[in-house]
Amino acid sequence: MADYIHEMRALVGHRPMILNTAAGALLDDDNRLLLQERTDTGDWSFPGGYMEFGASFAETCQREYLEDAGLEVEPLKLLKLFDKDFYTYPNGDQTQLITALYLVKQTGGQLLDHVTDETKQVKYFALDQLPPLFNEQSNKMAQAVIDEVQSWQEG
Repeated sequence: MADYIHEMRALVGHRPMILNTAAGALLDDDNRLLLQERTDTGDWSFPGGYMEFGASFAETCQREYLEDAGLEVEPLKLLKLFDKDFYTYPNGDQTQLITALYLVKQTGGQLLDHVTDETKQVKYFALDQLPPLFNEQSNKMAQAVIDEVQSWQEG
């Protein structure tokens, strides 16, 4: 059921909706995090997006990563499930976002080198030099990645 979110929005307008999303955290060899500059707000976020009807969180992460960053990825580990975050998009759509954040590894593809409907650019950032992120949930997700990397360094 492609385009599920657009179909639901057509029915409910801007009213609050609970939406499932998935995102991936890809780190390079220097533990820099790949982020996507969004076309809608100009902020940076994790490649990811809305779950379509019938998809799993892992499948959503893979589909969205390919769309947003040009990369094929394999989810390795569920880092955290975020379920208490709210956001109102610039167009007025109100959401409670339930997001599964995966640690992923690249299995194919190439980084996007052109602007798309959703992505201005993708770029790696040092964890201590992250750009302004999309919303509070994105900040919490970044902290989950930082915590994971710190646990590797301590263990």
